[in-house]
Amino acid sequence: MDASAFVQIDPLHWILDMNSLIGKCLPQPPGHPFLFCGAVHPARPSDLLSLPWSDPSEEPPIPDPNPNPLQLGLTSAKIGVSVEDLASLPPVAYAGAEKKAERLVLRVGENLFNFVQSFCKIDGSRLVMPMDILDRWFKKFQERARKDPSYLKDFAL
Repeated sequence: MDASAFVQIDPLHWILDMNSLIGKCLPQPPGHPFLFCGAVHPARPSDLLSLPWSDPSEEPPIPDPNPNPLQLGLTSAKIGVSVEDLASLPPVAYAGAEKKAERLVLRVGENLFNFVQSFCKIDGSRLVMPMDILDRWFKKFQERARKDPSYLKDFAL
C-alpha cells in the first residue's frame, strides 16, 4: 500500500477506507465520529494504536428498526489521519498502555515460573531443571493459545 490509498478531504486531513485492506469490517456504531486513538510526533515517531473495535465473538448489537439511510452506507472502517499542532492534541494515556503491557508480561512470566517450578528439584543450594524446559513451556503455551483463542486474552485482563 502506498500513500495514494489515502483520500485527502482537506489540506490537513486524509482518510483510508479499510475495505481496500481487509475483507470483513466491523461497522462503526451509528453516531460515533472519529475517535482520537493516539499520535506520532518527533518524540514518539511510531506507535501501536489500539482501536476500540467490538470483539467479533461478542453478540452483535440489536439492529435499529428505523435506520438512518445515510448510516446504512457507513459499514466500513476508516482510518483518519490529521496534521495537528502538537499542543492542541488531547492527552494520550501512554502510561495506561505501558501498565497493560507490564501486566501482560508479568502474567506470562508467572505462567512460565509455575510451569518451571513443577519440574524443579533441589540439589543442595541449587535448583535443577530439565535443559529443554523453556522449549516445553513455549510449545505448551503456543498449543493452548492455538486451541483456545481466549487464552491469550485472559493474560491481558
